Amino acid sequence: MFKRIKKTTTFTLFSLLLLSGLFSACQKKEVADTIFTNGNIYTVDEKNPNAEAIAVLGERILAVGSNAEIEKLKGPNTKTVDLGGQFVMPGFIEGHGHYSGLGQSLINLNFLKSKSWEEIVQAVAERAKTAKPGEWIIGRGWHQEKWSSTPDRNVLGYPYHDELSKVAPNNPVLLSHASGHGLFANEKAMNLAGVSAETPSPLGGEIVRDDRGNAIGVFEERAMRVIYKVYQEYLETLSEEDRKKQWLKGIELAQKECLAKGITSFQDAGSSFKDLDWYKELAEAGKFDVRLWAMIRHSSKDMEGKLNSFPWINLGNHYFTVNGIKSEVDGALGSFGAWLLRSYQDKADFEGQNTTSVDEVKKIAQMAREHKLQLCVHAIGDRANRVCLDIMEGELKKDPQGKELRWRIEHAQHLDPEDIPRFKKLGVIAAMQAVHCTSDAPFVVKRLGEDRARKGAYAWRSLLDAGAVVTNGTDAPVEDVDPLQSFYAAVTRKRADSGLVFFPEQKITREEAVYSYTMANAYSAFEEKDKGSLEKGKLADFVVLDKDLIKCQDEEILATKVLKTVVGGKEKYSRK
Repeated sequence: MFKRIKKTTTFTLFSLLLLSGLFSACQKKEVADTIFTNGNIYTVDEKNPNAEAIAVLGERILAVGSNAEIEKLKGPNTKTVDLGGQFVMPGFIEGHGHYSGLGQSLINLNFLKSKSWEEIVQAVAERAKTAKPGEWIIGRGWHQEKWSSTPDRNVLGYPYHDELSKVAPNNPVLLSHASGHGLFANEKAMNLAGVSAETPSPLGGEIVRDDRGNAIGVFEERAMRVIYKVYQEYLETLSEEDRKKQWLKGIELAQKECLAKGITSFQDAGSSFKDLDWYKELAEAGKFDVRLWAMIRHSSKDMEGKLNSFPWINLGNHYFTVNGIKSEVDGALGSFGAWLLRSYQDKADFEGQNTTSVDEVKKIAQMAREHKLQLCVHAIGDRANRVCLDIMEGELKKDPQGKELRWRIEHAQHLDPEDIPRFKKLGVIAAMQAVHCTSDAPFVVKRLGEDRARKGAYAWRSLLDAGAVVTNGTDAPVEDVDPLQSFYAAVTRKRADSGLVFFPEQKITREEAVYSYTMANAYSAFEEKDKGSLEKGKLADFVVLDKDLIKCQDEEILATKVLKTVVGGKEKYSRK
């Protein structure tokens, strides 16, 4: 009897101690590594839209709330950062850009702000003074429609190559159009490519000629391959080590540029298998500070048998994902490459370029569906968008998930109004870039005519009202990667330089514009559980600005400064 009582007492004491320990463990509070206090925080979280403070544990948000609530999560080793009442929002997600292209644009000649052909020729002349004979001079960003004057000798506003050839006689010159859908080459480059009066324009492209049949130096859409082929042959004379070194230099510059402009994630609109492997190396070595989501960019033939290892999801601790395939249907409006339902207003009997055959895009769509990868197709013109929607509709019907696949039309710039409701119906995302609207505004009506431009050009309001998901970005290096310029375009549709307003009825609200650069982009990449809003459990990626983007005056937006960029709870950029 005594032994039984003793045994029972021992068991009871043990149970009480165990329960006491469990109770203490439950009562033990979580302690933040860092708390950010005294902020004007716009969370993009409907349940908790505004807050004062954020607590971070590891790379994720522990809590978002008032200063008093977050103070309770402070421990003896917690770091405190005073936000000084500044505006805080989720980090900008660049919804469509070219990461390595951005990097190279920061190394090579950059003409995004050039106002004349003479300015471009002078820049090439200066570079030619230090270039070795035979070395290629590369640049990007010129746009004939954005110059203050048109050269006297021109074809469709494009100048002749003569002046460029004169200042760089010993160096082939390749200058990409701002859109990336055309290029300018000098005589040296054309001679290396074997361009003559007999060289035919390829299907889906045009070698621009004068009325005597002479090539003036401009190559549109698929015709660019004539020059790129010899440039690629030149690159192949360089060692793999030298090429990678140059690529890495560009990536480092792109990363710094993004962080300085408040970008914490970047959606790369098309990379080769080689580039993807190099990105993977960087991510797994912990050398990324900006999170990268990428699309594969190859022909269907080149992708055969190479997609089985994809998708790659959250490599390098959520810093690198490959989950899409990029294709295209047409070119760009500025270089007469947008594929239209009716002729260009300023180029009679010409409806643009179908740059990749419809059958090829269908093959790529099938490959994307079979390998559970997002299909992302470049479409600018109203015909291109209709064809793209038709292709997607055909493939989505074959998949039980259908509209949940979140396939995307990249740009979706010029739409027939009848096609706008199809985005919502099919679950197709309109992956747009608001800054293209104000950047292109001076020539859109000239290309499309008043009626088409008013009803379907950059129709963000109409798409949102129809229930579509509309994202935002810059298409860098086509435009400056600065998200504030694209944000300004979205809410004003006004050019900052001239004050020209492009059909303001398609403007969106401040809240919608922030959403387009945060949660909409996260959703468009299946990353909304980790990014896009500031709430418990999500990655601690946010930006601190000196203006409140929800409440400030329109004219203050472009003057807004990025004060801090925080990725994974760590300060990756701070304005000095």
